Amino acid sequence: MDDSMRRIEDTGLIQNEPLIFEKGKKGRRGCSLPEWEVDEVNPGALIPSHLLRKELEGFPQLSEVEVVRHFTRLSQWNYGVDSGLYPLGSCTMKYNPKVNEEVARLPGFSKLHPYTPEELCQGILKVMFELETFLAEITGMDRVTLQPAAGAQGELTGLMMIRACLRDRGEKRTKVLVPDTAHGTNCSSSTLASFQMVGIKSNERGILSAKQVEEQMNEEVAALMVTNPNTLGLFEEELGEISEIVHQRGGFVYCDGANLNALMGIVKLGDLGVDVVQLNLHKTFSTPHGGGGPGAGPVAVKRDLAPFLPIPIIEREGERYRLNWDSPKTIGKMKAFYGNVGVVLKAYAYILSMGGEGLKRVSELAVLNANYLMKKLKDYYYLPYDRPCMHECVFTDRYQERYHVTTLDIAKRLIDYGFHPPTIYFPLVVKGALMIEPAETESKEELDRFIETMILIAKEAEENPDLLLQAPQRVKVRRLDEVLAARKPRLKWNPDDRVENIKPEC
Repeated sequence: MDDSMRRIEDTGLIQNEPLIFEKGKKGRRGCSLPEWEVDEVNPGALIPSHLLRKELEGFPQLSEVEVVRHFTRLSQWNYGVDSGLYPLGSCTMKYNPKVNEEVARLPGFSKLHPYTPEELCQGILKVMFELETFLAEITGMDRVTLQPAAGAQGELTGLMMIRACLRDRGEKRTKVLVPDTAHGTNCSSSTLASFQMVGIKSNERGILSAKQVEEQMNEEVAALMVTNPNTLGLFEEELGEISEIVHQRGGFVYCDGANLNALMGIVKLGDLGVDVVQLNLHKTFSTPHGGGGPGAGPVAVKRDLAPFLPIPIIEREGERYRLNWDSPKTIGKMKAFYGNVGVVLKAYAYILSMGGEGLKRVSELAVLNANYLMKKLKDYYYLPYDRPCMHECVFTDRYQERYHVTTLDIAKRLIDYGFHPPTIYFPLVVKGALMIEPAETESKEELDRFIETMILIAKEAEENPDLLLQAPQRVKVRRLDEVLAARKPRLKWNPDDRVENIKPEC
């Protein structure tokens, strides 16, 4: 083993762990309860027998230490941003400062009931109002709602507001233009909002051209949905001119702001003619995400769309804050109560701790890291758009195809070296895509370790491709039959399905 291999190889103690149903013995308990201060009552005397749950056959009975060790060992099989580099393209999986967690756990916030009267929750209303103001300033928009629980719901909210505004004008427009470099949820959101999605191809430079939009833009088009920077990691250079075309023909410009961490403090989307943008607090503003949530997808709009914001709307009257439910043109409520307040608090703390110059520095480092990685790897992996990128870069497996090695094989081999794989096979506009976003929180040393590993894998593909075809090897479970897993997932535990009987498909 050479020195480079020693530097990037990850080894360690990984303990096997059976299912919790296979552990323990009858009579063991992991808790002790205090003596009852009331007389014992037979549940059957108070609750109808058909509503009483019978004893669960085979339910695990374990001591406290057995339970703690079981879940601790399982947690050690996981990989997250606190474990190492998590280079998912178009997802911004960056390190999250723990001070944000402390702020969200402050008792005055964490113990606040959603039905607390306004006069008793002025603190949280002030936080949310100020966060809306911060986000409006960052994006160059006029008003913001914090209600949407995720980016996709933010997209739906923005499109519903556009639809409501058009209806208020007496216009019936049925189409939304979506580039092939947009996020995939844009298509779904358009459909859910009762629009017909019309695709537009990006040009040879990987961006949307004003000429293409002009050809497609007519009285049937309600909006253009554009992701900026797009999923190729490229800045939409003609967006200002494109916005003018859309506005001249009565449409709106919707921007997917999920990649805002490349623009904060540098570009205000409102200055480019954007009418509505959703922001992913759980990405750009450093709130943990994954596993389905929690997230937050606030929507910022220009003045023309403000009357259609979801209710209630947070307003300030002097030094007092209130929830205004009286908004005749509103699209209604998008989320129970007022969204995911814990996520809102973390984003608020992040923005205050960073300040304007700090947020700008975030964008600069995100772009710098991505371009550094792109420059170092483009001799080893094919770069379809060889030009400066923003926060992420996209390679393909074209150089490795001659050795019958695919993008999937490269991703699986990365696992052997202790790295989470990047996004693969997206965006669809690039065949065999490897979409890598290092984020601004990674040091040069960590980036160099990742680069060194990727170069080593490229050499392995050329000299010993079987290593990649059989990867991953140094993991709990080797390569699975992913198609079978998707079509016939095991969702229920069966006593016959002991761990040793679950065989991986290689």
